[in-house]
Amino acid sequence: MQAFAFYNAEHSPERIEIPTPIPHGHDLLVAIEAIAVNPVDTKVRASLGDQQESPRIIGWDACGSVVAAGPACQHFKAGDRVFYAGDISRPGCYASHQLVDERIVGPAPQSLSPEQSAAIPLTAITAWEALFSRLKIHPETDQGKRLLIIGGAGGVGSIAIQIAKVMAGLEVIATATRPESEAWCRQMGADHTIRHGDHLTNDYQALNIAAPDYILCLNETDHYFAMMCELIAPQGLICLTVTNQQPLMLEPLKNKSAGVVWEFMFTRPMMKTDDITTQQDILTQVSAALDQGQLKPTMTTHLGTMTADTIERAHKQLLSGRTIGKIALSSISD
Repeated sequence: MQAFAFYNAEHSPERIEIPTPIPHGHDLLVAIEAIAVNPVDTKVRASLGDQQESPRIIGWDACGSVVAAGPACQHFKAGDRVFYAGDISRPGCYASHQLVDERIVGPAPQSLSPEQSAAIPLTAITAWEALFSRLKIHPETDQGKRLLIIGGAGGVGSIAIQIAKVMAGLEVIATATRPESEAWCRQMGADHTIRHGDHLTNDYQALNIAAPDYILCLNETDHYFAMMCELIAPQGLICLTVTNQQPLMLEPLKNKSAGVVWEFMFTRPMMKTDDITTQQDILTQVSAALDQGQLKPTMTTHLGTMTADTIERAHKQLLSGRTIGKIALSSISD
């Protein structure tokens, strides 16, 4: 099999040839048709340092066809088309083939291209888990409550807006900095858009709506934490997804009896939790919602086939902090 691997953080990935793995246990061997990139890719790359003894294959968003299934697999077989994010502790999807645990895999949407499908899993799982597993939102009883999403135009924000509206019936306030990102958030279904940065608190209050019952913070935890503590409703919940660099001051939340929770979508696959199959359930529901037109695809940029150059371009675009939606690449060419 072919793959693009990193030997260090600074240099471009190198195309390598390695033996195609054989699936055991719950693993599927997937022939990759398309991948998408995420900020976690650039973070893992940056952590590699000067030189790796062995090359690191990264990437956690893919769509493809099952080539073979391990003996413990019950849900997918050779020929099935699937999409998934994968497990950050295992080799990633910058490759022609990949092993992935079937319990975190879903059926690929039938109505989307491979590239559109590959752009969905990591962000959809993150958003779904944040809303329903961490913030404990119950669609039956919490309809009409307010959700503030900080970073609404990025990959997770784009699908979180939709899931919050379509699946939970929430009133969604999304932050955006530019006219084009504001328009994108509204296209995804946001009821209100406001600026983030230092304007966040004032802009939210200018809406003249009640305090947010929930806040989903998708970037710059340190910068926004004090503002979130000020804005959150009494007994509200804040969900964080980005590691803080400084200690967080929780005291402002005490009198509100408000709380903070974390969402890291790799927890279930990394730690083989008892509810690991939840991610298969999430992707199955998301796939159906996409095919039924309830959810919209979030891919905005297709950079062509997977090469060292297109991977570099994708990473640079991610690091610019100005990405709207998701960036996808097609499979490695022969």
